[in-house]
Parts: sequence; C-alpha cells; structure tokens
Amino acid sequence: MSAAADNSPNVENPMVAFEGVTKHFGGAKGQPAFTALAGVDYIVPRGSITGIIGRSGAGKSTLIRLVNGLEIPSSGKVLVDGVDVGALDDAALRALRREVGMIFQHFNLLSSRTVHDNIALPLEIAGLDRKTIDQRVRPLMELVALSDKADRYPAELSGGQKQRVGIARALATEPKLLLSDEATSALDPETTQSILELLKTINRDLGLTVLLITHEMEVVKTIASQVAVIDRGLIVEHGRTFDVFTAPKHETTQALLSASIGTKLPEWIRSDLKAEPSPGDRALVRLIFFGETAFQPLTARLVAELGADVNILAGAIDDIAGEPFGSLVVSYPADPATLARAQRFYTETGLTTEVIGYGV
Repeated sequence: MSAAADNSPNVENPMVAFEGVTKHFGGAKGQPAFTALAGVDYIVPRGSITGIIGRSGAGKSTLIRLVNGLEIPSSGKVLVDGVDVGALDDAALRALRREVGMIFQHFNLLSSRTVHDNIALPLEIAGLDRKTIDQRVRPLMELVALSDKADRYPAELSGGQKQRVGIARALATEPKLLLSDEATSALDPETTQSILELLKTINRDLGLTVLLITHEMEVVKTIASQVAVIDRGLIVEHGRTFDVFTAPKHETTQALLSASIGTKLPEWIRSDLKAEPSPGDRALVRLIFFGETAFQPLTARLVAELGADVNILAGAIDDIAGEPFGSLVVSYPADPATLARAQRFYTETGLTTEVIGYGV
C-alpha cells in the first residue's frame, strides 16, 4: 500500500456517497416495516477520518453495513469510490470487500489461529500463495507493533493487542477504505487512546479513508476530521468536527455533546438560575475561546474592563480534532451598566459568549 502525498479531505471526489438512501426492515405478513434509514444524503470525503454519531437505534450500524454490502438499500444508492454497491453481483461484491476493511468491537479473531495466521486469513481466502502472504503479513505486524507476538494465540493477548490484530487483518488486502464499528467500545481509556493513535497513523501514512461509528464522543473529538450526526434514520447535522462540536445546532447534537464539551456547572448552581436578572443578581456567562481568541489574555482584560468583581467559577481547556478549545464560566454584577460594558468588550474582541443565567 503506497503512502498518500496529500491527506486533506477530498469533497469533490468522495470515497463514499449516500444518495437518497432508505432502508426498511420487516413488513412481511401485514406487519409494518421498521425504517432504519429515511433518505440519507451524505458524502465521506476521500482521505478523511469521518465519525458517525447518534443514539442507539438511530441507524448508525445500518449505515455502515450498507457500505460493504452487508445490507442493501431499500431505495437510493451507496457509492464506494464511484461504484454502486447495491448493483454488484456476488463476484463484484467480493472484489469490493477486499477494498473495504472492517474492524469490530469484539475483534472476531479465530481462537485456533495465531496472530500471524489471523492476519493472513483474508489473503488465504483470496488465494494468495504462502510466500506472498508472509511478505504482506510481516510488515503489518510491525505496523501494529505485534512483531514479537506472531506465534501467540488470541487467548494470550490483551484487548488492545487483539484489536491491533483486527486492524492488521483489515489492512491485509490493501483496502482504500477502513470501516470501524464501535472498535474501541470494549477497551479501557488508555488502550483506546493507543488504538486511536494507530488509526491516525494509518490515515496519515497510508492515505486510507476511515469511516467509524461510535457512541463515544471522546473518540470522535480525538480522531475525526469530519462528523455526521444521525437521528431517526436521517443525517441531522454534519461538518468539520471542530465546527459541529463547538457550535452544535440540532437538538440531538446538543444533547449528545452536553457532557463532553465545555464546562458543566454543579446542579446546585444551575437550579437557582433565572432567565432574567433581578436587582442585586449576578450574570453567569460562559466565555468560549477558539481560533485567535484561544491565545489572547482576554480574561485579564475583561477583569480590567469590569473591575475586580469578576468571579471565575469553572474552566476547561480541550483539544477538538487537533484545534484548541477552551471555556470559562464567570460571574459579575447584572446591573445594566456592567452588562453593557461586558457586551461592548465581547463585541470589540470577538469573544464568543453564552449567558447561562442570572442569580444571587
């Protein structure tokens, strides 16, 4: 597999395109059909790591199974590198699946085969000779840092090592697209981080497009350059991960991200907040730092502008898809003059803010 010269996402020539895709299950013998996908239009940019997030039952797994032909659309098209998956015969579908690797939550390794032979399995199925298989497998074991485990069996491996075997096996046929179905859900946080670093390396060094589904917002925030939110069988929001995570517009996105982005206040503070100020109240405001504002001493300038009566209640610094993002919750008097000075300061500096509420 050759390295790509430019890994920037290619929107004009997508790796995967969903065009008006619906998928119904059931409906036999007079029973109503269940609609898993209700008209999905979405593209996965070539060279990207794209995350699909959504609640359980939203349609994530169905969407990804359409890409390698494990499911066929009820209507619409799923195009992989320009090829209509649903129109392929059995032989062409087998050929496509060699170009689409997949890694799973529960590894799906064969307990009776060694690490080397688990990785070799798709190559054996493809009919390659033993020498060619070995020449393909050994660099993959080195890529996933398992060269010293070639003769070990799955029972002798940790969860992270098993997933590395699964990744190497998915890469054995030199695919152009890698699908990840909740691949880190069964792993501890430290192991998850190492697997995500490996996937980023594969994307960067091999130019491989990665499409992953997950319910873990931290995974998407760490690894994905693009994200799509699915709800009730529809893509309700999509875009650059940083843009969607820092300014979610759809209520489903806001609910999914509520615990993972920004600063949460204790319930005893939130419960006493009001929507409008009363005399003697303080304003609680979330200051959001990204882009140019992430590196400017704006908090100190705000204190200088409003006076010493600015309290810092909570703060967090984050990294979203490689870009800095910070939030700070402050409070200050909610009298008209102070509020006007604060708003003037925000306008002049371009600082993004959110009024959380008012209280004593």
